[in-house]
Amino acid sequence: MLMEAQLLTFKKKEGYISLSTLALFAFCSAFFPRTLTLFGFPSIVNLVHLGLVPAICILILFKTRVRDHSQILIIWELLATLLIFLGINFASAIWNDAGAINAVVNFLLFCEHFLLLLIVISLPMTASTLDRFQKCIIYSCFTNLAFAYVQRYILKLHLNDGLEDNIKGIFIGGGAGHVVGASVALTFGIYYFFDARKSPIWVRVAILLLTLWHVNMADAKQVISVFFVAGLLLLLTKLKDIAEAIKYLLVVGLLGYTFYWATQNFAALDAFNTWARPEIYGLEGEATLLKSAAFRVVPQHWDSFLDSLLGLGPGHTVGRLGGWMLREYRTLLEPLGSTTHPASSQVWQATGASWLGDQSSMFSPFFGWAAIWGDLGWLGLFSFMAIWFVVWQRLCFDDLSRFLVLTVLVFGLIFTQMEEPGYMLYVALLIGLRWQEHYFRVRNTLVEGSKEATNSLD
Repeated sequence: MLMEAQLLTFKKKEGYISLSTLALFAFCSAFFPRTLTLFGFPSIVNLVHLGLVPAICILILFKTRVRDHSQILIIWELLATLLIFLGINFASAIWNDAGAINAVVNFLLFCEHFLLLLIVISLPMTASTLDRFQKCIIYSCFTNLAFAYVQRYILKLHLNDGLEDNIKGIFIGGGAGHVVGASVALTFGIYYFFDARKSPIWVRVAILLLTLWHVNMADAKQVISVFFVAGLLLLLTKLKDIAEAIKYLLVVGLLGYTFYWATQNFAALDAFNTWARPEIYGLEGEATLLKSAAFRVVPQHWDSFLDSLLGLGPGHTVGRLGGWMLREYRTLLEPLGSTTHPASSQVWQATGASWLGDQSSMFSPFFGWAAIWGDLGWLGLFSFMAIWFVVWQRLCFDDLSRFLVLTVLVFGLIFTQMEEPGYMLYVALLIGLRWQEHYFRVRNTLVEGSKEATNSLD
């Protein structure tokens, strides 16, 4: 009876779709749209998920039959922080005369994955439902991996204009598709290595190596750096005394030196030498000046103290929306009242004026944390951090889940990957699924314990 009560459907009538199927459809709508364009779908398919994911989230929140108090509390905490961030988006839009469509799209770009996370944790899953989600993740990631290897070794796209940047997996057509595809691949490799304990160790190692080579094929060197820094941060969260800290720092230092030596001695790692120029760093280094351009430009447009609290308006500075989406989708967004701001074009001018501007996204002044601060001010930044705090505290029960969160937070320092739906919804799905697996095991243990206690009384 308990397992039957956990099965979620609209109604047991022909023609109705289970809520878990809708959840997977929400994920696929953001993961595969660029692949659909290969088969003649119009480019607007890339935006369908922005309406579909919120709609499915609202539907599931109303239809789900969650009864566990702790699960309900997590849902409400996550929902409350999301609503606060949404409110700040609209407050900033009103204060800066930005379009309401700016506030809506900006919120979705930064929080759509949290809506998917809400969807996943709102489903009381059965063992068969968990299995469906796991298979969806595996098939989706193997598709991305297969696309990348075909692009490299059969189509030889790395020989065309753009070189290794053409190795994008299923994220075809995106300017940073090679980074997104490589990020998804390596995340999957690490997830599968630690999670798929029923698979032979040689299979898990082979998949991890295949995903690592995907990163190298795509020349997505920042992905390796992000994962390394995220791993270091995870270690720091586990340190308990100075001796342990010194031990870990020595290990990290040794690994860092070994990697540096490899970049100097192996041709396959030559690309990492783009960053190995000490003269571009420092307070007056070109990399520092370019990366911090937004922090010099944005305050020039502040006229009052409220500007620092609410920013210059959603989509008005250095996020994905202000950086290029308002321009690329002008014909769609302008009739809906979208607005722009000169701060965005000024940062673009700074990028164009720098000789490092087209060298690597590592030096780009367009990145997630700067975008939130520039668009929504300090209130927006702190409210966004509050959302991640809830995820960290309530949903990350092990090191793998915490590592996934840290990779996202570190990516937010490099480019606009915190607004990349394919990657972000994928990570959110993994975090939500890991939590569901843990919750499912705990729940079943309690049920079994209750049965044993009842039997002993009988």
